[in-house]
Amino acid sequence: MKPETSNGPEEDPLIAETRLRRDRRDKWLREGDMSVGRRLAQIGVLGWIFVTPTLAGLFFGRWLDGYLGSGIFWTAPFMVLGLCLGGWTAWNWMNAP
Repeated sequence: MKPETSNGPEEDPLIAETRLRRDRRDKWLREGDMSVGRRLAQIGVLGWIFVTPTLAGLFFGRWLDGYLGSGIFWTAPFMVLGLCLGGWTAWNWMNAP
């Protein structure tokens, strides 16, 4: 058996996840399911969180290409960068506690 350290069982990831799950379940029991309007609003916000950085990257890439006269050299990388940033932001927003 592994001897206990001075950190104690409070820092065990399993205990932390169990507490988080219990807190989420308690909140669900108190508040119930989300309304249809709130779910639609959440989907709309998620869309904007995803689309806005993608379009910003696209527009910045087009501007940079126009400024440098490089055709479409910077458009695709900045669009992909915006797409990745939007996906990462949406993922974090959906998985926030």
